[in-house]
Amino acid sequence: MEVFETTGIGSIELKNRIFRSATYEGMCDDLGFPTTQYYEMYEKLARNEIGGIITGFAYISDEGKAMQPGQAGIDNDSKIPYYQKLTDIVHKYHSRIFMQIAHTGRQTKKSVTGKEVVGCSAKKSIYFNEKPRVLTTNEVHQIIEEFGNSARYAKESGFDGIQLHAAHGYLIHQFLLPSVNNRQDEFKIDKTSKINTRFLDLVVDNIRAKCGDQFPVLIKISGSDDYYRKFDEQQFINLVQFLNTKKLDAIEISYGTMDFALNIFRGDLPVDLILSRNPIFNSGPFYSRVFKKTIALNFFKVKLKPYSPMYNLDYASIAKKYTSIPIISVGGFRTYHEIEYAIKDKRIDFVSLCRPFIAEPDFLVKLMHDRNHKSKCMNCNYCAIMCDTNNRTMCYKN
Repeated sequence: MEVFETTGIGSIELKNRIFRSATYEGMCDDLGFPTTQYYEMYEKLARNEIGGIITGFAYISDEGKAMQPGQAGIDNDSKIPYYQKLTDIVHKYHSRIFMQIAHTGRQTKKSVTGKEVVGCSAKKSIYFNEKPRVLTTNEVHQIIEEFGNSARYAKESGFDGIQLHAAHGYLIHQFLLPSVNNRQDEFKIDKTSKINTRFLDLVVDNIRAKCGDQFPVLIKISGSDDYYRKFDEQQFINLVQFLNTKKLDAIEISYGTMDFALNIFRGDLPVDLILSRNPIFNSGPFYSRVFKKTIALNFFKVKLKPYSPMYNLDYASIAKKYTSIPIISVGGFRTYHEIEYAIKDKRIDFVSLCRPFIAEPDFLVKLMHDRNHKSKCMNCNYCAIMCDTNNRTMCYKN
């Protein structure tokens, strides 16, 4: 396999094996409609030879919004013409674009969204620290319908497919994890596989029913997490084997949850920036802020994983053994040689990148002309920390 060869996902042809991984934009209005900045950013990516672009996660309902301002929404059909404009722009450059759809579940704040926080259980998120109301069985089925509706809106908008966000601690991931899911209904943890796939199973079936079998459905999953009851290798294998039965079009393999968000991204821990700009750490009474600064932040520091190149590649390699579905590896790719190693030596089907394209939207073009070019991304994580503020996603060091 070659990095820059033409290939495909499902019925969709891609001009190379590089994806831009879903990256929160912060460029939509208060109702989730794209702004001019949103269109301009995606046009810049598309004209720089990226084979497949996955949008930042878009909410499927007001209840499933993130706490970050400026999130995109795909929650009703009034948005279709606005996203049709986006897909027309991207297709003009012969790039492909997939919308990532998600429900945050317990990983949000009522004070920001104005909606009640809900989850598959009443367990709090360590980071967001709000006790969610447990979703009833009927409400879970309603959310399944909403996932299907949002996928249909994406299809009617001209997207080449969708990606289900089943990683990073969002709602689908919450149902999968025994450390979070303590339900006793049809969505409880299976005693044999030690995961729950029922929710995800019905979501995929609903999307297929509304969009057809030829509309590509990708999924993003986490290889493991940082909870005390860690998602282990066998549970990961069980999840991959389940996904193989659903005949999805690609599996992107990431890591972790938003409770320990910097382990998703890896790199620096900009403490001063977090304390001054993060709305969770710089809000509340004085004693609360002191506690967060002196104790809570140190707790997160202890959990912090160091940056290393290709840090999720091992999980991607495991997945390749248990599925024929194309695998996308994300995390820690900064050079052509790292990308080539994953694709040619480890036989991973695709590589996706996030921060390198924030620092250099033309990163891929530079690699095409100079195989020794190294990404300007410094892994400083300013872009990740500033996602939680009123600023659009951008590179703060280059």
